[in-house]
Amino acid sequence: MSRSFTPLPAYRNRREAGQSLAAALRPVVQGKPIVLALPRGGVPVAYEVARSFDSPLDLVMVRKIGAPGHEEFAIGAVVDGLTPQWVVDQRMAAQFDVPRSWFEEEKQRQLEEIERRRAVYCGDRPPLDIAGREVIVVDDGVVTGNTAKAALTALTQSGPDRLIFAVPVGAQDSLDELRPMVDELVCPLAPDQFRAVGQHYQDFGQTTDAEVVDLLGKAREALR
Repeated sequence: MSRSFTPLPAYRNRREAGQSLAAALRPVVQGKPIVLALPRGGVPVAYEVARSFDSPLDLVMVRKIGAPGHEEFAIGAVVDGLTPQWVVDQRMAAQFDVPRSWFEEEKQRQLEEIERRRAVYCGDRPPLDIAGREVIVVDDGVVTGNTAKAALTALTQSGPDRLIFAVPVGAQDSLDELRPMVDELVCPLAPDQFRAVGQHYQDFGQTTDAEVVDLLGKAREALR
């Protein structure tokens, strides 16, 4: 009688995924980049990337917008800045028949949450100036890509010299949509049968605010 075996996840945890991602980035990075994490889950991954390149670590603050009553289905994302940027998955928005008035209210609510989180994570420290710099944007994985699209759209307007998007695992169709938005896209694992990011981690527990603050502090100390 034959037995079927479930493959082990590719990564033990986000820190190990970050180490693997840093190795994959070695042939791509040209100088000393700024590393920007998509919080919260992207921070442990980005910390390892920043540590590998002796680079500063900061956040790019993005909040997903979930469909009303079905928040697990992302219909877009919003990112803070002088001019807030947002992207909408028109197909998903139409599927859930989302009114524009509701979307605008939710956008404002998420911007307020971004301001709260930035204060918690970074205190009164301003975001790093990425103009003219090589920048690596890191997350723990990609499903729809809406969060990354919003982040990359906003960052492009800040004038980086070179923009790289890097994730340990992602859905191939979403990666293909993101690729034209950046100078380089690095993703070591893009399985054909992709269902969820967490399936590729042994430990995919939620990253806490305290962990984010701790890792940002360690990254700053390492550069002193």
